[in-house]
Amino acid sequence: MNPNLKWKALFIVFVILFSIYLLIGLPTFPTSIAQIKDNFRHQIKLGLDLQGGTHLILQVQVQDAIAQETDQMVDRLNRQLRDKGIRYDEIRRVDDTHILVRNVDPSQGSAFRDLISLQYGNYWDASSAPGEPNGYLLTLRQSAIAQIQEATMTQSLETIERRINALGLTEPTIQLHGRKDNEILIQLPGEGDPARIRDVIQAGGQLELRLVEGPTAYPSQADAFAAQPGGVLPPGTELLPGRIESRGATAPSGGEVWYLVSRAPVVTGRDLRTAQESRNASNPGQWQVNFTLSQDAAKRFGPFTEQNLHRQLAVILDHKVQTAPSINGRIDDQGMIEGNFSQESAHDLALVLRAGALPASIKYLEQRTVGPSLGQDSIRHGVQASVLSLLVVMVFMVFYYRLSGVNAVLALVLNLLLLLAALSLFGAVLTLPGIAGVILTIGMGVDSNVLVFERIREELRNGKSAAAAVEAGFDKAFLTIIDTHVTTVVSAVFLFVFGTGPIKGFAVTLTIGLIANIFTAIFISKTIFQYHLSKMGRQAELSI
Repeated sequence: MNPNLKWKALFIVFVILFSIYLLIGLPTFPTSIAQIKDNFRHQIKLGLDLQGGTHLILQVQVQDAIAQETDQMVDRLNRQLRDKGIRYDEIRRVDDTHILVRNVDPSQGSAFRDLISLQYGNYWDASSAPGEPNGYLLTLRQSAIAQIQEATMTQSLETIERRINALGLTEPTIQLHGRKDNEILIQLPGEGDPARIRDVIQAGGQLELRLVEGPTAYPSQADAFAAQPGGVLPPGTELLPGRIESRGATAPSGGEVWYLVSRAPVVTGRDLRTAQESRNASNPGQWQVNFTLSQDAAKRFGPFTEQNLHRQLAVILDHKVQTAPSINGRIDDQGMIEGNFSQESAHDLALVLRAGALPASIKYLEQRTVGPSLGQDSIRHGVQASVLSLLVVMVFMVFYYRLSGVNAVLALVLNLLLLLAALSLFGAVLTLPGIAGVILTIGMGVDSNVLVFERIREELRNGKSAAAAVEAGFDKAFLTIIDTHVTTVVSAVFLFVFGTGPIKGFAVTLTIGLIANIFTAIFISKTIFQYHLSKMGRQAELSI
């Protein structure tokens, strides 16, 4: 045997054995048929449409992040104007993108404009407020709004991904969905408890610590407004719902109360360093969540608590007051969230806080649950279609090309083996459109073999020997095969880039199958021909 041909054969055998090992030899080497089946199921990861699971579409309310930026700007501007001695009557938020500063001292107008221009010029534009002598209207720039929206979507996507990964789910799909609606697509194949997953995903995780401005909690919103002069809330405050606490409120146990709190938080979830659940020391039957603040947040929080001793501090999660303890001393970097938590709910809350606070709330738009029985039906029909197409192709190739058709059939089987092994190696997910990609790969493989065999037939009719005809047939068909495969791979790349969900599975499967097909239809098939000719000697003939 030609030494070069011998090395080719050894390389092909190695590739085949390695592919088989990838499919059934991991994660533990099998010692029984049952373990081989388990390894195969473990190595081939199935998508949502085949395995069943949960499909969610969430919409990020980016306007919340814009409003929060405006509230924080009001708080920052209040402090800086006081620090610089610039006199004014009032600073208040007009809407999510406008702030009104009333009656700035005329002699200090230039200093006010310089402050806005130098420190906030990239975000805010200052102009004279209509109907307000010596008043200024700050407007959030469109470029700043776009920047906040982009940052909010990126942070939301990363935060949700961290939360889901922390739960140990395998192969989740988490990606932007649509173009302009701030939507996120989430697919969780094989998830057995979708209700808990939805709770973790939808938990906004927006932790805020704000000062309680009212003397007590109010039984209702109407009572809260009635207690204010003129029935109007003080500037820079808002009403938030909360739960009854035994230490204070007069509403019935378990009812809802309302707190008058400052709009501007002193600490947010972004300032958290860590969060961990633990048993409540005063009530061992309940759990609490302890959290630690970052160094920068502690520098703010320490002086704040020292200046507001014996006042209530609201711990707010997702715009609801969880608890409102009194500040009994200076607190620098640690705090806790108490409530009627079970161990699981406390663990999930700590997980949400550790993963990072969502910069905006999330609205639940769509949820579909694919049952495992539907997935099994898809697998069965997909496998049936693949096997049927392969059998039809095998019969045609053997009938039309005789022994050379057996060569083509072997190349097709090895193509499927390499395709599945590559899916296992790269951790790719097989979806229902992916099975369609497998069927299309079979068709492309047949097309490649037909091109080669017809070229060989043409060379034989021109009087060439079998060996020369094989060499010429493969050489002349090679460029045509490469051209068709590259064109199809480029199309698959576009499907992968611009497609979503299972469509990407089709693109991945098709691309891997086409690359494997070049190896099997050109390299392996040609090697088989050369091996056959070397065995038959100079008088070798081709059955084609």
